[in-house]
Amino acid sequence: MTLAPDAARDAARDAAPAGRELPRPPSVLRTGARLPEVRWAGLALALFLLGGALQLAGAPSGASWAAYLACYAAGGWEPGWAGLRALREKTFDVDLLMVLAAVAAAAIGQVLDGALLIVIFATSGAVEAVITQRTADSVGSLLGLTPERATRLDAAGAEEPVDVADLAVGDLVLVRPGERVGADGTVVEGLSEVDQQAVTGESVPVPRGPGDTVLSGTLNGTGALRVRVEREAGESVIARVVAMVEQASATKARTQLFVERVEQRYSLGVVAATLLLLAVPVLLGATFESALLRAITFMIVASPCAVVLATMPPLLSATANAGRHGVLVKSATVLEAAGRTTVVAFDKTGTLTEGAPEVTAVRGHGAFTEDRVLRAAAAAEQSSEHVLGRAVLRATRERGLDVPAAQDFRALPGRGVVARVEGHEVRVERADRAGAGEGTGGGTGGDGDAGVGTVVGVHLDGHRIGTITLVDRLRPAAPAAVAACAALTGRPVHLLTGDDDAAAAHVAARTGTGVVHARVLPEDKVRVVTGLQDAGERVLLVGDGVNDAPALATAATGVAMGRRGSDLALDAADVVLVRDEVDAVPRLVALSRRAHRVVVANLVVAAAFIVVLVTWDLVGELPLPLAVAGHEGSTVLVALNGLRLLRARAWDRAVPGPGR
Repeated sequence: MTLAPDAARDAARDAAPAGRELPRPPSVLRTGARLPEVRWAGLALALFLLGGALQLAGAPSGASWAAYLACYAAGGWEPGWAGLRALREKTFDVDLLMVLAAVAAAAIGQVLDGALLIVIFATSGAVEAVITQRTADSVGSLLGLTPERATRLDAAGAEEPVDVADLAVGDLVLVRPGERVGADGTVVEGLSEVDQQAVTGESVPVPRGPGDTVLSGTLNGTGALRVRVEREAGESVIARVVAMVEQASATKARTQLFVERVEQRYSLGVVAATLLLLAVPVLLGATFESALLRAITFMIVASPCAVVLATMPPLLSATANAGRHGVLVKSATVLEAAGRTTVVAFDKTGTLTEGAPEVTAVRGHGAFTEDRVLRAAAAAEQSSEHVLGRAVLRATRERGLDVPAAQDFRALPGRGVVARVEGHEVRVERADRAGAGEGTGGGTGGDGDAGVGTVVGVHLDGHRIGTITLVDRLRPAAPAAVAACAALTGRPVHLLTGDDDAAAAHVAARTGTGVVHARVLPEDKVRVVTGLQDAGERVLLVGDGVNDAPALATAATGVAMGRRGSDLALDAADVVLVRDEVDAVPRLVALSRRAHRVVVANLVVAAAFIVVLVTWDLVGELPLPLAVAGHEGSTVLVALNGLRLLRARAWDRAVPGPGR
């Protein structure tokens, strides 16, 4: 039976492991006018304008009143119902406070003023809903990259179209030219180029062949690929990343939680003060209508709407902006904490470096030239899936050398490979090293190849004919990222690595990291981070591997590389760099600090409006329309101020530099 698209998504969600639900696809993500809050606010505004037009046209008062009351219903039913639900749970929130003020205004004949309050309050709620939804949309759209259908191959090679949600680990799928990859997996047959820009941000397609990994949602080029599924739909890179970031719009920052706690007590205080302003003047001889009008005005201007909205719009806007640039923040609390970073630390392999070796030196012995050494090694390595072998093959192709065929290939576990090439036995194996490091770095080669990197010896019929030195490639943006982090914090950047001292010092010199911790095991990384934080620092750590996960969980802010990051690292981290762009780290810290400044400014503006309007009402005669416009206008003002962080310029100008 063929499932409809929505049913297929539901099936995938049901099949996902517990606690790892597949996020909703963008087809059901509602934006703009499709949000109910926006629709109700728009309807309330239309009815308010209709009532005003009828009133100006001299229509019977019943007609304008009907329009205004309909405006009450459209814009006030949802916050009113939410307030009643909160009241049943013995909490009193600002929603119910605003609705009561509007109803009281209508009770004394000020129905236009009450309707204006409802319209502005509904508009404020709509603005917040749009900001929250844009945060979800900035990463939820990633799910749209995954195709609905895939071509599965059975044991006999027969093709079977299936829903992507029905793919299981171990299935073999055919990806034709121009199709999108349906699941995370490994290429077992075929050669092609895959466009990964939408997922990883790479500007050019990357070659993919047997042994290479491909990600769901990436676009296949001109070749056909047979891919073995490595992850189910609910566990794919896209699904995992989006599931983590969906928490952002639902999680409240620490400041917001504090504001909400204050809001409940403050709202009860406003109600008590309103009752006193109504009762005391009446007892002293004032008319009930005048006392009620002053009390209602006080209730409106003293309500903490603007204070409540001062915090989340800036944090959510900054989170959405970071998400559009491939920095997925798990919660608004994390975004807030990133700005308080005082020390930044980086893992080496796979973080500051790419985790992929490149040939940096070839040395021939005797009559053997560099090209002959490299050609022989590449011939023996062409059947190997080891990263060192692929690097040697890549260097051979870059030199334009032909690679002869090889027979009798055998892998030498932990050492290298051996094969028969043009009638000779060629053996490629690692030279003796002073010590082993993480990944591809670490160690010193022999035969005069002293230095940093991995050295392999090339042997022909038992005699060494040369050596090849391979070094982990440094990420191009690493030096600038380290410099920007140091400039932001005013402290040297730390480097944590399991490599030996020489390899660590080599990368530190090339990137400008000021403090180096070499030969550290996972527990040692935790001790380094804990020691810094016990000394009063707030550490932001960037890593990618399983060995980084404990330290990522310990750090005040843990940042994982999204493309290379292990599942454990992704789960332990607070932030995921989907595109593995380390220069996004200082941008995140700077954007968080700017969001904090906007929050503080919003709180000052909100408090100033409340103090001025409350004072005016208590010592003078504050007109109700002006009270509504002033207080609710301040609510819209702080919300719109937070929206400024959605602009691309807020991200582009985040990193400090000359002239900024």
